[in-house]
Amino acid sequence: MNSRHLVDPELLPALDAFPATRWSRENYLATRAMVAELTPRSSWSDGPDVETTEQHVPGPHDAPDVRVLIHRPTKASEPRPVLFHIHGGGYVIGLPEMTALYHRGVVRELDCVVVSVDYRLAPETPYPGPLEDCYAALKWVFGHAEKLGIDPGRIAIGGESAGGGLAAALAVLARDRGEVPIIFQLLIYPMIDDRTVAGKDPHPYTGEFVWDAHNNRFGWSSYLGAEPGADDISNYAAAARTKNLIDLPPTYLSVGSLDLFLDENVDYAMRLTRAGVPTELHVYPGAFHGYPISPEADITKFSAANALRALRRAFVTKDATA
Repeated sequence: MNSRHLVDPELLPALDAFPATRWSRENYLATRAMVAELTPRSSWSDGPDVETTEQHVPGPHDAPDVRVLIHRPTKASEPRPVLFHIHGGGYVIGLPEMTALYHRGVVRELDCVVVSVDYRLAPETPYPGPLEDCYAALKWVFGHAEKLGIDPGRIAIGGESAGGGLAAALAVLARDRGEVPIIFQLLIYPMIDDRTVAGKDPHPYTGEFVWDAHNNRFGWSSYLGAEPGADDISNYAAAARTKNLIDLPPTYLSVGSLDLFLDENVDYAMRLTRAGVPTELHVYPGAFHGYPISPEADITKFSAANALRALRRAFVTKDATA
């Protein structure tokens, strides 16, 4: 497979500079440490309009507290909508500081609150631990809405890659438990289907760059604690396995045309529409997994603007109809 000729030319310099890593039991801790080192916890500073605080909230039963970052306007006279965000990293690496600067920009742009959750990582904590961490933090946000200056009727959830996979599963879990209302899910190239690992007819032009089939198998095996693709995998572990998608929140889903997750993402979006879920799907030509590593590329700016527009509309629409 060679799909380089299909890559958006503006993305090529960043792609060439990106270190290709084959994840394994032997090196994933080093990769995790490298990401943490490149993302220091002091990567932001409070300004006159946005403040960022760290808090530890009660975790799931018999589990540790969950750390969250809370980004909010310094001057808030009325309850704001909130984006509950889950970071990516193949279920194995990552921390909420990776997107702290971006989320502070979202707070400014949308006059909202962003809460980003630091869930436990696989393989040390496989499913359902990370998902239950997210649910516990989400439930805490809902229960402390007044203290946080949040409108409990305008909670959106979202994430990228594995974070998008957790967000999609969290939407299903929240629907089924009926404790926290979710008005919108923002899924950016979400990792939602372990069966892609076992697919017998892989797409000939996806998955060559950044996140390939090898890393996907490692990520899913680490998260599931078992071989992916088996018949007994829970739909709360892999949201694409959910048979009943009715009553899930309106959805924005985007993915690159060269992303390994292209087929599973497009299929999920189509199934959502067949379940009567308002769904906006974007497939960005020439984009591979994680293409925002090139922040100055037009396609990165365009896709970020589209996601922000969809989130703004979700907040405003809910507010207008409340």
